[in-house]
Amino acid sequence: MYRYDEFDQDFVKARVAEFSDQVQRRLAGEITEDQFRPLRLMNGVYLQLHAYMLRIAVPYGTLNSRQLRMLGHIARKYDKGYGHFTTRQNIQFNWPALSDIPAILADLASVEMHAIQTSGNCIRNVTADHFAGAAADEVADPRPYAEILRQWSSVHPEFSYLPRKFKIAVTGAERDRAAIQTHDIGLHLKKNAAGELGFAVYVGGGQGRTPMVARKIRDFLPEADLLSYCTAILRVYNLYGRRDNKFKARIKILVHETGVEEITRQVEAEWQELKDAELKLPEADIQAINAYFAPPALPDRPEGDAQVKQARLDSKSFSEWLDQNVVTHRHPDYAAVTISLKGIGEVPGDATDSQMEAVADIAEKYAFDELRVSHEQNLILPHVARADLKTIYDALVEIGLATANSNLISDIISCPGLDYCALATARSIPVAQEISRRFASLERQREIGELKLKISGCINACGHHHVGHIGILGVEKKGSELYQVTLGGSADENTSVGEIIGRGFSSEEITDAIEQIVDTYLGLRLNPDERFIDAYRRVGPAPFKEALYAGETKAA
Repeated sequence: MYRYDEFDQDFVKARVAEFSDQVQRRLAGEITEDQFRPLRLMNGVYLQLHAYMLRIAVPYGTLNSRQLRMLGHIARKYDKGYGHFTTRQNIQFNWPALSDIPAILADLASVEMHAIQTSGNCIRNVTADHFAGAAADEVADPRPYAEILRQWSSVHPEFSYLPRKFKIAVTGAERDRAAIQTHDIGLHLKKNAAGELGFAVYVGGGQGRTPMVARKIRDFLPEADLLSYCTAILRVYNLYGRRDNKFKARIKILVHETGVEEITRQVEAEWQELKDAELKLPEADIQAINAYFAPPALPDRPEGDAQVKQARLDSKSFSEWLDQNVVTHRHPDYAAVTISLKGIGEVPGDATDSQMEAVADIAEKYAFDELRVSHEQNLILPHVARADLKTIYDALVEIGLATANSNLISDIISCPGLDYCALATARSIPVAQEISRRFASLERQREIGELKLKISGCINACGHHHVGHIGILGVEKKGSELYQVTLGGSADENTSVGEIIGRGFSSEEITDAIEQIVDTYLGLRLNPDERFIDAYRRVGPAPFKEALYAGETKAA
C-alpha cells in the first residue's frame, strides 16, 4: 500500500497545526460558527444533530493494522467506543469534542492518515473495488490509479471550490464492485485489443434528489492521459456547473441539461489543449506508484483445501460463513474474506474499539497486514490463506463479527439517519435493525438469495437507497416518519435507479411491507437461482404493487 513521502508528512503535519490554531480561535470566541464552518469542513468536521462529527479519509478503502488500531484508540479515547464505516470507504466518529479534534488529527498523522477533503465542495475520497489486487477477475489493480488521482486532487487550487462535492470511483474488473456509474466520474480499467491499459470513462452519475446513471463519454482512454482527461472534465464542470442552486449544482445536472453529446464535445475540446502537456503521466511515474501496490508474496499453501473440507464437516456454521463471506482469490491457495459489520439487530457499519483492534491483530497475523473498507460498510481481509480460514473464523466469532450474511437481505447499507444527522428527516438505524431481526434466520436469508437492501434517512441518499434492489427512503410527513419503497435499483455493471412502488409506509408498517415484497418474489421467481433483481426486471412492478396495495385498491 502507499506510504507517505516527506512531502506528505510535512503537508499533513502543517495542516494539523493550522487547524489546531483555527479551533483555538473558535473556542476562544474570536471567530463565529459561520466563519469557522468552511475551515472545519476543509478538515472533515461536521456539526451534526447532537455534536460535531469527524470523517476520516481511508483512500480507496485500504488500511493496515497499525492504522486500524489507531482508529480503535480514537474511538476509545475521544469518542463513545465505536466508529461508523461509510459508503465512501471512510470512517466517521459521531461524538468527538471540538477541543479534542486537533489531538485526533495529530494521532492520525502519526499513522499516515488525515481528514482532508472528506467534506466540502471538492474532490472527495477516491473509492475503488474492495477486492482490488486480490480479485480473480481483475484486469489490473485500480488502486494505483486511485492514488494518482488522490495526489493530483489533494488541495488542487483549481478544483477546491467546485459548484458542489465531486466523487470519483475506479474499478478494474468487468464485475463492477465500486459502483462507478453512480459517481461524478467513473473509471473502468480495461485493456484494448493491443493489450494496452486504459479506461472507459463515465460522467454524470449520482443519487440524492435527482438520481441519475452516469453516461459513458469515452470507451478507451490511455492510462497516460488519466489526469489530463479528468482535468478536462473538471474544467468543463467548474465553468458551466450551476452555482446559484445547490440542488442543481452536481455535474449530473449539467450532463442532463446540456446533453451527453455536447458535454463529450466540450470535454474532448478541452482535452485537446491538455493531453500533450505536463499532465501526461510518464510511464516511470505509473510504475513507481504501481510498486507501492505490489501484491504480497503469497507462499503456496496447498494444505488449505483438505483443511477447509474437514472444517466444513466439523462445523455447519463455519461452512455457512465460508459459502457466504469468502470469495475466490487470484491465487488458488488463498481467499478474500468479508467481515460483516451487519450483525443481526446491530447498527450497520459500526465497529467497537475492541473489535477494530482485534481485527487489526487478525490482519497482521493472517492477512499480510492489509485490510479494506468496502462501500457496502464492511471490512475485508483481501489476502488470506485457505488453510487459515477456520482460525480466522473462530477469532471473528469471539468478537461478534462472524455473521454469515454478505450480500444477503440483512447485509443492509444504512446512513446514520435522524439519530445523528442534522439533514435527516427520518430514522434509518432502527428500521435496519428491525428488518435484520425479522430476517434473522440464516436459512431463510439463503433461501431468498442475493438481495441488496439499502436505507436512507433523507433524500440526500447517503444510504444509496436509489440503487438498492429494495430501497427505503425515510421522509417526514405531518410530523411523522414515513418510509417510501423503491424496487429494481442496482449499483453494479448494470446500474439502474429503483422505481417508487407506491405510497409510503409508517415505521410500524415498513418491515411487514418488506416481508411482503420478499414473499412475492419467492412466489414468482422461476427457480432458486433467479435473483431478486433479475426477477424484478423480468416481471416489473405490477405483482409487487398488487401484493402491497391490493386491499386499498379494492376498498377504493
